[in-house]
Amino acid sequence: MSELKRPPLPHDFHPEVPSFTVVSEDVQEGAPLQDAQVYAEGNTSPHLRWEGFPAETESFAVTCFDPDAPTGSGFWHWVVFDIPKSVTELPVGAGSGKFEGLPAGAVQVRNDYGAKEFGGAAPPAGESHRYVFTVYAVDSAKLGPDAEASPAVVGFNLRFHTLARAQLIGTYTGPSNS
Repeated sequence: MSELKRPPLPHDFHPEVPSFTVVSEDVQEGAPLQDAQVYAEGNTSPHLRWEGFPAETESFAVTCFDPDAPTGSGFWHWVVFDIPKSVTELPVGAGSGKFEGLPAGAVQVRNDYGAKEFGGAAPPAGESHRYVFTVYAVDSAKLGPDAEASPAVVGFNLRFHTLARAQLIGTYTGPSNS
């Protein structure tokens, strides 16, 4: 995909909010994802740590979204919310379907692969996609949806309850078919 024809980032449609910082031992801004974050390789959620969020934050949500997926609506790779405000870091693999590494009370919904876990990068052959990891500072301890909600419903609720946002964008190019 050429840079001019790329779909907008998901937050381009949301109200502007302050930003804070998210860093990772596994994902570097603008750099290719590691094999561990690729569906056919490790399929493992990355380490994420955040700071500088508003004092009135009551919980956090974390998502991974591919706006470049050839679906017309992007592709949700990971959606977790109701992360307690005392938690400011998720370890590698926290997004596994076993819920190890997620704090008590956190809710993980189905991704677009149909599983309640992190689903790694898997763009079509030869296509380069962006993977937007976002941490949301939320104004309530419980966002509202339950574990059966769709990523779109979670996103709808986040639109109205986000105090601030931090994002980190990795890339991945699907292997060519040669």
